[in-house]
Amino acid sequence: MKIAEGKVIAINISAEKGVVKDTIPEGEFREGHGLVGDAHAGKWHRQVSLLGQESIDKMTQMGVEGLCSGKFAENLTTEGICLYELPVGTKLKIGETLQEVTQIGKECHHGCAIKTQVGQCIMPKEGIFTRVLKSGVVKTGDAIIVLNDLGVIE
Repeated sequence: MKIAEGKVIAINISAEKGVVKDTIPEGEFREGHGLVGDAHAGKWHRQVSLLGQESIDKMTQMGVEGLCSGKFAENLTTEGICLYELPVGTKLKIGETLQEVTQIGKECHHGCAIKTQVGQCIMPKEGIFTRVLKSGVVKTGDAIIVLNDLGVIE
């Protein structure tokens, strides 16, 4: 099978929920928790959020201006993998970490600050969520490798 590989183009963090995240050069991702210092981290199934730059580019092509990494409150902005086509349960090696896809898309709550600021939001359809299975550091530029059930690159 074809190797599915992409890369991290930004790591984004915020101390509170519902706001645009700030970009940092690297982040510590803790097993069973998520991105250390991020408001969305914790013991639940949506520890880390990912959104592809390709999805952000779609919004730009629709005429939405001023978009950048973290604008949709995603922890990891990625490139090269169609994230929303990955099945729940897919394992991803991201930097030093191992993460598992737990949810594709989400329901936006009424009065979402991101939708208010940006005009519309792509996260409900194309963002994905993971839980951290193995702790480690993720840096901008790190590879994202899709693994099969045996932990081997397909």
